[in-house]
Amino acid sequence: MTSYMMSGVLRPGQQYEGATGDQGVSYGRIKQEGVDTTHGAILYLEDIVVSFDGFKAINNLNLDISVGELRCIIGPNGAGKTTMMDVITGKTRPTSGTAFFGQTMDLTRMSEVDIAHAGIGRKFQRPTVFEQHSVFENLELAMKMDKRVKTTLFARLNSEQKDKIAAILQLIRLDGQEQRQAGLLSHGQKQWLEIGMLLIQEPQLILLDEPVAGMSDAETARTAELLNELRGKHSIMVVEHDMGFVTEIAQQGKVTVLHEGSVLADGTMAQVQADERVIEVYLGR
Repeated sequence: MTSYMMSGVLRPGQQYEGATGDQGVSYGRIKQEGVDTTHGAILYLEDIVVSFDGFKAINNLNLDISVGELRCIIGPNGAGKTTMMDVITGKTRPTSGTAFFGQTMDLTRMSEVDIAHAGIGRKFQRPTVFEQHSVFENLELAMKMDKRVKTTLFARLNSEQKDKIAAILQLIRLDGQEQRQAGLLSHGQKQWLEIGMLLIQEPQLILLDEPVAGMSDAETARTAELLNELRGKHSIMVVEHDMGFVTEIAQQGKVTVLHEGSVLADGTMAQVQADERVIEVYLGR
Protein backbone atom coordinates (compact mmCIF):
# COMPACT_ATOMS: atom_id res chain seq x y z
CA MET A 1 0.00 0.00 0.00
CA THR A 2 1.49 3.32 -1.02
CA SER A 3 1.69 6.36 1.23
CA TYR A 4 -0.97 8.06 -0.88
CA MET A 5 -3.46 5.31 -0.23
CA MET A 6 -2.64 5.27 3.45
CA SER A 7 -3.05 9.03 3.78
CA GLY A 8 -6.20 9.24 1.68
CA VAL A 9 -4.46 11.51 -0.85
CA LEU A 10 -5.00 10.89 -4.54
CA ARG A 11 -1.89 10.07 -6.53
CA PRO A 12 -0.84 12.99 -8.72
CA GLY A 13 -1.34 12.87 -12.47
CA GLN A 14 1.47 12.44 -14.93
CA GLN A 15 1.06 15.85 -16.61
CA TYR A 16 4.13 18.09 -16.43
CA GLU A 17 3.78 21.85 -16.11
CA GLY A 18 7.29 23.08 -15.40
CA ALA A 19 8.00 26.71 -14.59
CA THR A 20 10.68 28.53 -16.51
CA GLY A 21 13.37 30.74 -15.05
CA ASP A 22 16.81 32.25 -15.39
CA GLN A 23 20.00 30.39 -14.54
CA GLY A 24 22.02 31.08 -11.42
CA VAL A 25 19.23 31.82 -8.92
CA SER A 26 18.70 29.39 -6.05
CA TYR A 27 16.04 30.85 -3.80
CA GLY A 28 12.54 29.42 -3.97
CA ARG A 29 9.75 31.30 -5.67
CA ILE A 30 6.05 30.77 -5.66
CA LYS A 31 4.21 30.31 -8.95
CA GLN A 32 0.68 30.54 -7.65
CA GLU A 33 -1.10 29.39 -10.77
CA GLY A 34 1.28 26.47 -11.34
CA VAL A 35 0.91 24.45 -8.12
CA ASP A 36 -2.25 22.35 -7.94
CA THR A 37 -2.91 21.41 -4.31
CA THR A 38 -6.61 20.69 -4.70
CA HIS A 39 -6.22 17.30 -3.02
CA GLY A 40 -4.57 18.81 0.05
CA ALA A 41 -0.98 17.67 -0.46
CA ILE A 42 1.90 19.76 -1.75
CA LEU A 43 4.61 17.10 -2.05
CA TYR A 44 4.39 13.46 -3.11
CA LEU A 45 7.30 11.02 -3.18
CA GLU A 46 6.44 7.52 -4.32
CA ASP A 47 8.77 4.51 -4.54
CA ILE A 48 11.84 6.76 -4.85
CA VAL A 49 15.12 4.94 -5.36
CA VAL A 50 18.51 6.66 -5.62
CA SER A 51 21.38 4.33 -6.35
CA PHE A 52 25.06 5.32 -6.37
CA ASP A 53 27.22 2.58 -7.89
CA GLY A 54 24.88 -0.06 -6.55
CA PHE A 55 24.44 1.51 -3.10
CA LYS A 56 20.84 2.58 -2.50
CA ALA A 57 20.99 5.91 -0.66
CA ILE A 58 17.20 6.05 -1.04
CA ASN A 59 15.32 2.76 -1.13
CA ASN A 60 11.63 2.77 -2.10
CA LEU A 61 10.86 5.95 -0.18
CA ASN A 62 7.20 6.96 0.12
CA LEU A 63 6.25 10.30 1.66
CA ASP A 64 3.63 13.00 1.23
CA ILE A 65 3.32 16.40 2.92
CA SER A 66 0.09 18.34 3.30
CA VAL A 67 -0.40 22.01 2.53
CA GLY A 68 0.59 24.06 5.57
CA GLU A 69 2.15 21.10 7.37
CA LEU A 70 5.37 21.34 9.38
CA ARG A 71 7.00 17.92 8.98
CA CYS A 72 10.07 16.91 10.93
CA ILE A 73 12.43 14.33 9.44
CA ILE A 74 14.83 12.54 11.77
CA GLY A 75 17.14 9.57 11.47
CA PRO A 76 20.74 8.45 11.87
CA ASN A 77 23.57 9.68 9.65
CA GLY A 78 23.38 7.97 6.28
CA ALA A 79 19.61 7.50 6.51
CA GLY A 80 19.07 9.39 3.23
CA LYS A 81 17.72 12.67 4.58
CA THR A 82 19.98 14.96 2.53
CA THR A 83 19.62 12.82 -0.59
CA MET A 84 15.85 13.06 -0.25
CA MET A 85 16.11 16.87 -0.20
CA ASP A 86 18.43 16.68 -3.20
CA VAL A 87 15.75 14.76 -5.11
CA ILE A 88 13.05 17.27 -4.17
CA THR A 89 15.16 20.22 -5.34
CA GLY A 90 16.43 18.57 -8.52
CA LYS A 91 20.06 18.33 -7.44
CA THR A 92 19.90 14.52 -7.68
CA ARG A 93 17.82 12.55 -10.16
CA PRO A 94 16.17 9.43 -8.73
CA THR A 95 17.04 6.11 -10.30
CA SER A 96 13.34 5.29 -10.24
CA GLY A 97 10.11 6.48 -8.64
CA THR A 98 8.00 9.62 -8.87
CA ALA A 99 8.23 13.02 -7.15
CA PHE A 100 5.47 15.60 -7.59
CA PHE A 101 5.03 19.17 -6.38
CA GLY A 102 1.27 19.42 -6.15
CA GLN A 103 -0.74 17.29 -8.54
CA THR A 104 0.90 18.17 -11.84
CA MET A 105 4.53 19.28 -11.48
CA ASP A 106 6.88 16.33 -12.01
CA LEU A 107 10.06 17.26 -10.12
CA THR A 108 12.05 14.50 -11.81
CA ARG A 109 11.65 16.33 -15.15
CA MET A 110 12.51 19.82 -13.90
CA SER A 111 15.84 21.59 -13.44
CA GLU A 112 17.00 22.94 -10.08
CA VAL A 113 16.27 26.48 -11.27
CA ASP A 114 12.78 25.59 -12.49
CA ILE A 115 11.99 23.88 -9.19
CA ALA A 116 13.13 26.96 -7.25
CA HIS A 117 11.01 29.18 -9.49
CA ALA A 118 8.03 26.89 -8.98
CA GLY A 119 8.01 27.60 -5.24
CA ILE A 120 10.40 25.27 -3.39
CA GLY A 121 13.00 27.02 -1.25
CA ARG A 122 15.87 25.22 0.43
CA LYS A 123 18.14 26.36 3.23
CA PHE A 124 21.31 24.38 3.74
CA GLN A 125 22.94 23.75 7.12
CA ARG A 126 25.57 26.48 6.72
CA PRO A 127 24.16 29.98 6.22
CA THR A 128 24.94 31.58 2.85
CA VAL A 129 24.16 35.26 3.23
CA PHE A 130 25.84 38.21 1.51
CA GLU A 131 28.25 38.99 4.35
CA GLN A 132 29.52 42.32 2.98
CA HIS A 133 26.00 43.73 2.74
CA SER A 134 23.65 44.90 5.47
CA VAL A 135 20.79 42.81 6.78
CA PHE A 136 18.33 45.07 4.95
CA GLU A 137 20.31 44.79 1.70
CA ASN A 138 20.29 41.00 1.94
CA LEU A 139 16.51 40.99 2.11
CA GLU A 140 16.29 43.59 -0.64
CA LEU A 141 18.52 41.53 -2.93
CA ALA A 142 16.46 38.40 -2.24
CA MET A 143 13.27 40.29 -3.09
CA LYS A 144 14.70 41.68 -6.33
CA MET A 145 15.91 38.24 -7.44
CA ASP A 146 12.28 37.15 -7.27
CA LYS A 147 11.05 37.10 -10.86
CA ARG A 148 7.49 37.85 -9.70
CA VAL A 149 8.68 41.31 -8.64
CA LYS A 150 8.89 43.60 -11.67
CA THR A 151 11.93 45.56 -10.66
CA THR A 152 15.68 45.69 -11.14
CA LEU A 153 18.54 45.55 -8.67
CA PHE A 154 18.95 49.32 -9.03
CA ALA A 155 15.30 50.31 -8.67
CA ARG A 156 14.10 52.05 -5.52
CA LEU A 157 11.81 50.06 -3.25
CA ASN A 158 8.22 51.19 -3.06
CA SER A 159 6.39 51.54 0.26
CA GLU A 160 4.76 48.12 -0.03
CA GLN A 161 8.13 46.45 -0.52
CA LYS A 162 9.65 48.34 2.40
CA ASP A 163 6.74 47.30 4.60
CA LYS A 164 7.25 43.68 3.56
CA ILE A 165 10.93 43.81 4.50
CA ALA A 166 10.03 45.43 7.83
CA ALA A 167 7.56 42.63 8.55
CA ILE A 168 10.16 39.97 7.74
CA LEU A 169 12.75 41.71 9.94
CA GLN A 170 10.35 41.56 12.86
CA LEU A 171 9.44 37.93 12.16
CA ILE A 172 13.08 36.78 12.07
CA ARG A 173 13.99 38.74 15.19
CA LEU A 174 16.33 41.14 13.39
CA ASP A 175 14.33 44.36 13.60
CA GLY A 176 16.72 47.04 14.80
CA GLN A 177 19.61 45.19 13.14
CA GLU A 178 18.72 46.09 9.54
CA GLN A 179 21.78 48.31 8.94
CA ARG A 180 24.22 45.87 10.52
CA GLN A 181 26.66 44.12 8.19
CA ALA A 182 25.51 40.52 7.77
CA GLY A 183 29.02 39.17 8.31
CA LEU A 184 28.97 40.57 11.85
CA LEU A 185 25.85 38.67 12.88
CA SER A 186 26.01 35.66 15.18
CA HIS A 187 25.66 32.21 13.63
CA GLY A 188 22.03 32.01 14.71
CA GLN A 189 21.21 35.46 13.37
CA LYS A 190 22.70 34.52 9.99
CA GLN A 191 20.46 31.46 9.94
CA TRP A 192 17.43 33.65 10.66
CA LEU A 193 18.45 36.10 7.95
CA GLU A 194 18.69 33.33 5.38
CA ILE A 195 15.28 32.04 6.42
CA GLY A 196 14.00 35.59 5.93
CA MET A 197 15.54 35.67 2.45
CA LEU A 198 13.53 32.58 1.60
CA LEU A 199 10.33 33.88 3.19
CA ILE A 200 10.41 37.19 1.35
CA GLN A 201 9.97 35.26 -1.89
CA GLU A 202 6.93 33.40 -0.49
CA PRO A 203 7.82 29.80 -1.35
CA GLN A 204 5.04 27.28 -0.90
CA LEU A 205 7.42 24.59 0.37
CA ILE A 206 10.47 25.33 2.53
CA LEU A 207 13.18 22.74 3.18
CA LEU A 208 15.40 23.39 6.21
CA ASP A 209 18.50 21.25 6.74
CA GLU A 210 19.55 21.19 10.42
CA PRO A 211 18.56 24.82 11.04
CA VAL A 212 19.75 24.91 14.68
CA ALA A 213 23.12 23.17 14.25
CA GLY A 214 25.75 25.25 16.04
CA MET A 215 23.23 27.56 17.70
CA SER A 216 23.21 28.55 21.36
CA ASP A 217 20.33 27.34 23.52
CA ALA A 218 18.72 30.77 23.38
CA GLU A 219 19.01 30.93 19.58
CA THR A 220 17.57 27.42 19.28
CA ALA A 221 14.57 28.41 21.41
CA ARG A 222 13.95 31.52 19.29
CA THR A 223 14.22 29.47 16.09
CA ALA A 224 11.57 27.12 17.44
CA GLU A 225 9.35 30.14 18.10
CA LEU A 226 9.92 31.36 14.54
CA LEU A 227 9.01 28.04 12.93
CA ASN A 228 5.94 27.69 15.12
CA GLU A 229 4.82 31.12 13.90
CA LEU A 230 5.22 29.94 10.30
CA ARG A 231 3.14 26.80 10.93
CA GLY A 232 0.16 26.74 8.58
CA LYS A 233 1.37 29.69 6.51
CA HIS A 234 3.94 27.64 4.62
CA SER A 235 4.54 23.94 4.11
CA ILE A 236 7.84 23.19 5.86
CA MET A 237 10.13 20.17 5.98
CA VAL A 238 12.75 20.26 8.75
CA VAL A 239 15.64 17.78 8.92
CA GLU A 240 17.17 17.94 12.40
CA HIS A 241 19.13 15.92 14.97
CA ASP A 242 18.32 18.06 18.04
CA MET A 243 15.49 16.06 19.61
CA GLY A 244 14.53 18.80 22.05
CA PHE A 245 14.08 21.21 19.17
CA VAL A 246 12.13 18.64 17.16
CA THR A 247 9.81 18.03 20.10
CA GLU A 248 9.21 21.79 20.41
CA ILE A 249 8.29 22.34 16.75
CA ALA A 250 6.62 18.99 15.99
CA GLN A 251 3.99 19.43 18.69
CA GLN A 252 1.23 16.95 17.75
CA GLY A 253 2.21 16.87 14.08
CA LYS A 254 3.83 14.01 12.20
CA VAL A 255 7.50 13.11 12.61
CA THR A 256 9.05 10.81 9.99
CA VAL A 257 12.02 8.58 10.82
CA LEU A 258 14.28 7.55 7.93
CA HIS A 259 16.63 4.58 8.09
CA GLU A 260 18.67 3.09 5.26
CA GLY A 261 16.87 5.20 2.68
CA SER A 262 13.27 4.45 3.55
CA VAL A 263 10.64 5.34 6.13
CA LEU A 264 11.17 3.35 9.30
CA ALA A 265 8.31 4.93 11.25
CA ASP A 266 6.13 8.01 11.43
CA GLY A 267 3.68 9.45 13.90
CA THR A 268 3.73 12.00 16.68
CA MET A 269 7.01 12.60 18.47
CA ALA A 270 5.75 10.58 21.44
CA GLN A 271 4.82 7.69 19.15
CA VAL A 272 8.16 7.51 17.35
CA GLN A 273 10.08 7.88 20.62
CA ALA A 274 8.23 4.82 21.93
CA ASP A 275 8.78 2.77 18.76
CA GLU A 276 11.18 -0.09 19.50
CA ARG A 277 12.65 0.02 15.97
CA VAL A 278 13.42 3.74 16.30
CA ILE A 279 14.95 3.24 19.75
CA GLU A 280 17.18 0.48 18.40
CA VAL A 281 18.53 2.22 15.30
CA TYR A 282 18.51 5.88 16.34
CA LEU A 283 17.42 7.10 19.75
CA GLY A 284 19.07 4.46 21.91
CA ARG A 285 17.94 3.43 25.37
